[in-house]
Amino acid sequence: MTPLAKSFLTSPRIFSACLRLHSSLSSEMIENMDKKATWDRFYAESSRKTFKNFEWFFGFETVQNFIMPVLQTMASPDARLQVLDMGCGTSALGPSVYQRCPVPVRVTCGDISPVAVRLMQEHVRAKAVQPGNCSSQLDFVELDCTQLHKHFGPTSVDLIVDKGTTDALLKSEEGKRSAGLVLKQCLKVLRHSGSLLQFSDEDPDARLVWLETKARSARVAVQEVGECRGVCYYCYQVTPPSHNCATLTDM
Repeated sequence: MTPLAKSFLTSPRIFSACLRLHSSLSSEMIENMDKKATWDRFYAESSRKTFKNFEWFFGFETVQNFIMPVLQTMASPDARLQVLDMGCGTSALGPSVYQRCPVPVRVTCGDISPVAVRLMQEHVRAKAVQPGNCSSQLDFVELDCTQLHKHFGPTSVDLIVDKGTTDALLKSEEGKRSAGLVLKQCLKVLRHSGSLLQFSDEDPDARLVWLETKARSARVAVQEVGECRGVCYYCYQVTPPSHNCATLTDM
């Protein structure tokens, strides 16, 4: 088991942490976590004073040992790896992959909230973030993750990172159908050698059944990330059929 970084959220649940920080959004967040307007308001309120990256669950340091080995097994000297941080919000995860990855990557940080996208564009420009490889690229785009096919071609993405996005949809009654659509879209745009990494606090007894039902012939693996105050977090890796890359269970 990989120990959690010290920067891990001190609350046992992500949602309770959000509600303490943004009390005016309490009822709206729980009821409407699948709605664009909710997130626009959330990120606008978050940045009212000084901008600070907001990390759902945990930051890049906690999960870099899950992400970077997968990218290294896919590395090709002839092309940049296509990476999507799906539902990025104002997390530093996507920019951290861009900064730390020694192989060429094109990192797309996509979120349904144009407020979050604008904040991250301004923040990265102000910090003059530098790539880990001179051929790497970092983009921020407004993106509906139920319609990935409008931004990415079929089998064009190497790695999709989902840190809490599916969880947020599944917490909302109306978002449960969207969560299934998101998974189908991910499998549509992933290369046959690609992977979807879902970071979640949902127990494998529930999430594995859901993934295996919705993803059908895709391969699903799970590994424990770590525990905080009695809540365990997991990394679920979903890979399209006929892939040849290393999975979490192979590492």
